[in-house]
Amino acid sequence: MPALALPALHASHAGCWRHADAVTASLARGEAIMAAADTPMLVLNAPLVASRLGYPDFSGLDLLELFAFIHPARFVVPTAQGLARALDLAAPGREDAVPAFLQEAAGALIARCAQADWPEREGAWTALQSLLRQRWPWAALLVPHIARPERAERWLFTRLPEWQEAGERPQPAQVTLSAEAVAARLAQLTGEDAEPRAGQRAYAEAVAQVFAPRERGDAPRMLLAEAGTGTGKTLGYLAPAALWSERAGGTVWVSTFTKALQRQLRRESRRAWPAGGTPAPVVVRKGRENYLCLLNLEDALQGGFSGRAAILAQLVARWAAWSQDGDMIGGDLPGWLGTLFRQRGIAALTDRRGECVYAGCPHYRKCFIERATRASAEADLVIANHALVMVNAARARDPAQRPTRIVFDEGHHVFEAADSTFAVALTGAETIELRRWLIGPEKGARGRRRGLAARLADIASQDEAGGRAIAEARAAAEALPTDGWLTRLQENAPSGPIEALLAAVRAVTYARDESGGHDAGYGLETEASGLDGDFIERSTDAACALAAIRQPLVRLGMRLEALLAEPPDWLDGPGRARIEGARHALGWRVDLLGAWESLLARLGGAPDRAPDEPVFVDWLAIDRSDGREFDVGLHRRWLDPMQPFAASVLAPAHGVMLTSATLRDGGTDRGDDSAWDSAIARSGATHLGITPRLAGFDSPFDYATQAEVLIVTDVPKGDIPALAGAYARLIEASGGGALGLFTAIRRLRAVHGRIADRMAREGLPLYAQHVDPIDTGTLVDIFRDDPQASLLGTDGLRDGVDVPGHSLRLVIMEQVPWPKPSILHRARRMAHAFGGQAYDDRIIRARLAQAFGRLIRSRSDHGCFVVLSPAFPSRLLGAFPKATPVRKLTLAEALHRVAGRVSQAQRSTADAGAHS
Repeated sequence: MPALALPALHASHAGCWRHADAVTASLARGEAIMAAADTPMLVLNAPLVASRLGYPDFSGLDLLELFAFIHPARFVVPTAQGLARALDLAAPGREDAVPAFLQEAAGALIARCAQADWPEREGAWTALQSLLRQRWPWAALLVPHIARPERAERWLFTRLPEWQEAGERPQPAQVTLSAEAVAARLAQLTGEDAEPRAGQRAYAEAVAQVFAPRERGDAPRMLLAEAGTGTGKTLGYLAPAALWSERAGGTVWVSTFTKALQRQLRRESRRAWPAGGTPAPVVVRKGRENYLCLLNLEDALQGGFSGRAAILAQLVARWAAWSQDGDMIGGDLPGWLGTLFRQRGIAALTDRRGECVYAGCPHYRKCFIERATRASAEADLVIANHALVMVNAARARDPAQRPTRIVFDEGHHVFEAADSTFAVALTGAETIELRRWLIGPEKGARGRRRGLAARLADIASQDEAGGRAIAEARAAAEALPTDGWLTRLQENAPSGPIEALLAAVRAVTYARDESGGHDAGYGLETEASGLDGDFIERSTDAACALAAIRQPLVRLGMRLEALLAEPPDWLDGPGRARIEGARHALGWRVDLLGAWESLLARLGGAPDRAPDEPVFVDWLAIDRSDGREFDVGLHRRWLDPMQPFAASVLAPAHGVMLTSATLRDGGTDRGDDSAWDSAIARSGATHLGITPRLAGFDSPFDYATQAEVLIVTDVPKGDIPALAGAYARLIEASGGGALGLFTAIRRLRAVHGRIADRMAREGLPLYAQHVDPIDTGTLVDIFRDDPQASLLGTDGLRDGVDVPGHSLRLVIMEQVPWPKPSILHRARRMAHAFGGQAYDDRIIRARLAQAFGRLIRSRSDHGCFVVLSPAFPSRLLGAFPKATPVRKLTLAEALHRVAGRVSQAQRSTADAGAHS
């Protein structure tokens, strides 16, 4: 099919171009906005174009929406170059050639629909009819090219396969892996042509010891293993894991902190477990909130969504039919799809609020979440994240499915993950979610959400004791906050005991604030101590209200246990499954209410104390974003979250490894045993009285020639124009390929706003978290795909960004990444176990090491790591690999070195290409 003869528009920081009637014209932004308002135009990524134009109401025929319809569950980088690669077309060489390319790409996509070998044809005609009724702009253009099928197409919910029940898996056999067997399996995975790596082999042999039989209860085989970048860590632990699973018949859990590493693991695991087996040998597990809820989707398709959201639902339905596992967050659903619709439609299609009805759902046997849960029980390898592993260990529905052999990759984040997992937050947002779970829809609220009585309707009607407990809990839940609670707090007109407490929290927090965060728009916090009598009285009333909810829920849980133990005649199989699901959800909400009561009880009494130091850290907080309040409440964290981690995760396990490229602290010689002190303390091992095995493997990279650290001393701290100028000149010197890391979103936005247009005019596209309407994973995909692009971001980009090659050759940190001076951080810093100032230094060195680790990902990589700091403390230099050159210099000198290193790397690449 020829190019689609519709006007096309492209807008970037460099300018705007329109192609129509075979002519490309450059437009001012105002002209582009007027032209788009008059005539629908072909565009690529409409929200991004709207952002570049400064016109939020912009809309057009977005080729990404068309791609999502024609090729659901297929990856594409959402740029002109990425789309060209996906469609096997010539990519536009200049920005002014993009509009004409969009016409060509649209024609190619539409022509694909008419081809007999279009693999995603099934279901397309039926979906198109619905999209026509919803006035999707592409629908009328597609109708002539998608023929009506001879036989009626199956509805999505009949096409999806059902999961099958499986018998209980026997306990794994007790086996010991020999070094020779592990080395042989590693050689098999790496391949005959792979370069031998002694460090990788030694690492794999060390990991094998984790799988040896446990010698006593509550004392797993435990290993802390640091493997420098390039060691071959992933295959190094997958080799013994695969061998043990094969011989013992058990499941190994590999846990990561970032979704990027999960995707990498899924790819790498295919070497050990080829795809296609039944049951699936490798399963990716995530929290429920990551998966598509089929009942939510059905509700959306049948009128629950309207307008643009209804179009999104149809595209998600197309994707669901072709998805590998229904994972909407980091899976095969394009990360850019949700952002195209400028609403939280993706979140509304997942189970984020715990409203699942389990066996009461008509799609229960096809549920993506249930399928993943059951598949993981039969799998050899389960890939999960730290939080899910901890939650699964602490309160899995089936204790037999709790992980017992665990590899924590990105192990330096286990402490952080445990800190969040075992936290308690009594806030407005949390309490209103509990109300919705208990009561269900109120005052004409739309959607399929059902309260506790509706989910357990058979219990409420058939069992007197159960029905009474449900009714009492429902009545007590009226004390919880309702919609509009935050407005009432701001107007000092709270309703009910919980809102009254939250109003007191808000008032006290504002009254005590002296952080400067009030005027800056940041969140505010204050210690939960020294509170007056009125506050304590309100907290007592709130605790009584929470107890009034918890007590009937406890009785209900006991009644459900009794019904399962001695089922009455009216309880059928589906009813029993509903009770099982409800019992699990009920249990953790009872625990949550108990934790809230414990938090409130401490406010008016003596604090919980260990012999020397507090066990918990409590504080009051107002959460704000750009000065806008969005939550208020009380918070509790464990002073040392590895204490509950050890009890719930380590103690039941038989073998556990924490591994990372940055486990040891660089404050001392890495060969010194004291370098492991922090890693041991942050592993939880000391709480079980065990001594983990330690193993360190240095990176094989030649940091002396591949990288250098440049500490720029003449960019004044707090001078935004100077900071922006430094970033711009450094990016220009490297020709793009820069990752800029910031410790504050406000400074990131300020710098991006000052330099983005300048960079674009130089042909160096600049993208930014918290600015561009694109999810982080897609931003990294775009950055990786374009060697001239640069990316600005915050903490989320310091880990899990794997961009080998020329696309990343410069990392810039705006300043030393000091810890945020929060109440929690201060409490830990003052605690003897954490070490005072040394605690701050360890955190900073770890952050620097993690950021530096983004730079060199292979033997052929070269680059510079720049820190803009007038006074960089020398005690932090241990963050960098030993042989790495470190220079303190001016910005002008740094620019010279960056440009020189880029030229050297380009010559090396050219020479390597000539020799090959």
